[in-house]
Formats: sequence, structure tokens, C-alpha cells
Amino acid sequence: MTIREKAAAMKLDSMQMASKSAGIRNQALANIVRALVANQEDIFRANAQDMAEAEQDHVPEAVVKRLKFDEQKLTSTVKGVEELIELPDKVYETQFIRELDEGLTLVRESCPIGVIGVIFEARPDALVQIASLCIKSGNCAILKGGSETKHTNKILFSLIYQAAIESGLPENCLFQAEQRDEISELLACHESVDLLIPRGSNAFVQYIMNNTRIPVMGHADGICHIYVDKDFDIEKAVPVIIDAKTQYTAVCNAVETLLVHKDAVDALMPRLNEAFRAHNVELRATADIADRYGSKLATDEDFATEYLDLIISAKTVDNIDEAILHINRYGSHHTDCIITENKEAAEHFMRMVDSAGVYQNCSTRFADGFRYGFGAEVGVSTGKIHARGPVGLEGLLTYKYKLYGSGHVVADYVSGKKAFHFKDL
Repeated sequence: MTIREKAAAMKLDSMQMASKSAGIRNQALANIVRALVANQEDIFRANAQDMAEAEQDHVPEAVVKRLKFDEQKLTSTVKGVEELIELPDKVYETQFIRELDEGLTLVRESCPIGVIGVIFEARPDALVQIASLCIKSGNCAILKGGSETKHTNKILFSLIYQAAIESGLPENCLFQAEQRDEISELLACHESVDLLIPRGSNAFVQYIMNNTRIPVMGHADGICHIYVDKDFDIEKAVPVIIDAKTQYTAVCNAVETLLVHKDAVDALMPRLNEAFRAHNVELRATADIADRYGSKLATDEDFATEYLDLIISAKTVDNIDEAILHINRYGSHHTDCIITENKEAAEHFMRMVDSAGVYQNCSTRFADGFRYGFGAEVGVSTGKIHARGPVGLEGLLTYKYKLYGSGHVVADYVSGKKAFHFKDL
């Protein structure tokens, strides 16, 4: 069966999927957890094969870090699914009720999007998160993971799909696309696929957006910033910056650029530079910092680069507005942070920075659906339509309007025979 044929079958099954009760969907998730735990040794063997092939193929280190799926990763993945089960059901939730006139009542109700195609990077845990979120939200999903994790993804999908079907979900609730050439076929399924969520490089996401008629939601680069204001606390600043840069470098919410107020440089940089060296972080900075601390000179290209590595660019700014201007120019509208003890400065920064996540005095690594209490996420959206930031359960739902009448006709309201009174119930 081709992708187009499969997508068409999924479209037909999507309303059956949407109609499944919260109990059935949660039972499917619980069965998925049991299947993953019971078959963990098979999963680890498949992952070891992916890791070995990646080494043979000289896959970049940043990608290899994402490939690994060990006991720690399985534990956190399972915990995410378990937390997702505990979340209240949002499918067919009444959002408002309005009486337009006597006997004429309008209801807005949440509902699943339908068929979602997700093309994601080489991260096995991403497959579990995405499939689980789509099940919880009552959506059908076409999943295409990175080829570097083909063995791990294959067994994970097999376990997830079998658990879902045995729980009573429809036959076409999930499908795994395994070949690269299937992506172009998926992009042509505008009559069956309701939403595409691509995760990957800027060039890849732009390619998806430019080659499909299907609505696209997602983000490209993760160029995140931390701005250290003049009124900062050194005891907060250094640990936050180090965590944001080094806790996990190969992710979109790791900090890539540091902006420092000119009055904060002398107090911040000696200790921070020492911490950078201790964590093997390469500093690339503007001349005023580079000359004093022996770092490489940063270029405009550095400020527009997502390193995904132990490298950080740094720049001195004259004031908070220059920092905001820099972020809005060079940033990817993902997650940006201000380190300051000044409440007014923090609020100004958080209002004026045009990003999905704006933080004060905490690591950019918190930009994650699991850490937000969403249970999991299908990705991070830097757009402004429909969903923004980590896209969890509510981001995979839309809504419909239901109007209940009793023989009402528009002609009565046009003629003046009747009048709307719009009363929220």
C-alpha cells in the first residue's frame, strides 16, 4: 500500500479514532508502557545496532547523542507516557455555550485535528512521545523518523502499534513510513493529511513548507539566547548559563548566544570563563571580550548559527533594548532568557522579545513539553497560528461549532421579526 492509499484509509478511520473513549485511549497508552518495559532488551539490542552503524557511517556526534536509547532514556520515556495517561481528557471538551436567541444555542467543542504527519529527527524517544500524544488526543498519525534509528524505530513502532490495536483502536490509527522517498509522497497527500509537523534543520523544514499544500506547524533552528542584565546575581547566572549550554548540547533549547550588559562584563566573565573552560566550552566573542579572555573572535555568522555543540558566542550590549533587538534579529523565536533581579527589566524583556518562550533566571533547557507538565510533546512551534511553544495535548486539538435550534431561520432575523440576544450560559 502506498503512502497516499494509507493516508486515505487513515482519513476514513480518523473519525472512528476520534470517537474512542478516553478510557480506551488511556488503556492503549498503558499497554504501550507495558510492552516497552517487557521488551526493553530487544529495544536495546536494536539501538546498539543503530549506534554501531552510525559509528561506521561517521554520523556527526550531535546526531549520535540523540540516537542513544538506554535504560535511563526508556525510564524517562515511560514516565512521560504515564504522566500523559494522568492528564485530563481534552477531546470533545465544551469550551463555551452561548444562547443566540431563545431555543437557539451555540456550543464550541474541542475535537482532534484528524490525520497528522510527523517527520522527526533521529531520536527513538521522539517516536514514542509523538505516537502517544496522537493516541491521547484522538488523532491518527503517519510517523517518519530519521534513518539513523531505523532498527530502534522499527521495533518501537511495532510494539506501540500492536498495543494500540489490541486496545481497540482502529486499524489505521498509526502508520510508520520507513523510506526517505516516502516523504515526497506524503507531502502530496493534501486531501487526506490535515497537518504536517516537521522536526529537523532549517533547510529541511523550509523544504517541507515549500513543497506541500498541507498546513505545516513546527520550527527550524533553535538559536536560543541568554541576556545578562546589569542587575544580575552571579550565583544564579553562572549555573544557569552552564546548564543551558552543557546539560545537553544537541538540542534546540540549548543556549547558543550570550549577551552581556556592558556594566556586567567585569563581574560576570572571569567566573563564567573559568566555568566554560572546566566544561570544555569554546567561547567566541566580540573584540572587547575576546581580547581580555583569549577567546576566538565572533562573526555575524556565529550569531546566526545553531552550534549543537560545546560552543557559545558572546556579545557585549549597551542596554537591554540592544539585547532585545539582537535577539529579535538573529534568534529563531524559540526560547530566550534574561538574568536579572530587576522585575521591571524582566517584564520589559519578556514582553518585547518575540519568542515562544521567554524566561527569567532559569535555563533555556526547560523549554520542553515534559518539563511543562504536558506529559510529552510532538515538537516546538515557533509560529503564532494555532499552537506555540512545546506542542502537547491541547496543541493537537482544534474545535468545531455546534448549533442547536428549533426551526430557526435567518430570514426572521433579517426582517426584524426576531433579534439575537447573545447570552453566555
